[in-house]
Amino acid sequence: MATEQDEKIITFENYYDVMLAHIVRTKLEDNGIPCFIADENTLTANPLYNQAVGGIKLKIFERDLEKCRAILAAEGDMHNLDHVELDEETNNAVICPFCGSTNVRHGEATVKRVHWLTAIISFLLMVFPFYARKAWHCFNCQQDFE
Repeated sequence: MATEQDEKIITFENYYDVMLAHIVRTKLEDNGIPCFIADENTLTANPLYNQAVGGIKLKIFERDLEKCRAILAAEGDMHNLDHVELDEETNNAVICPFCGSTNVRHGEATVKRVHWLTAIISFLLMVFPFYARKAWHCFNCQQDFE
């Protein structure tokens, strides 16, 4: 009889590309692992919800976690196919220094850093600093970097 631990469904990986999620799902199913994709219809209908929902989720049974990792490790990092952003200055692919992923975008930083001098001047002049710090953001490890 299966235990509750064996029947627990978990999110194995998140993807921002529908086709890549289906490629990985097919690889796992070809190796006998039951899995399914969640949030595909929501994100296909409105791609602006991608960040809010957290991408397309590949769901598996918790008992298959190690087997899935082994299958995808043999294939290499499939996230390199997910998204590649080019640096405008060097025309090279931008790679996250924390996890090595290419699933990054340049935009407003998610971590706000306010200098104490800026805060004092803003308080004295009674103005709000409308400065948005720009940085690269990795969607795999959720880190900001320059």
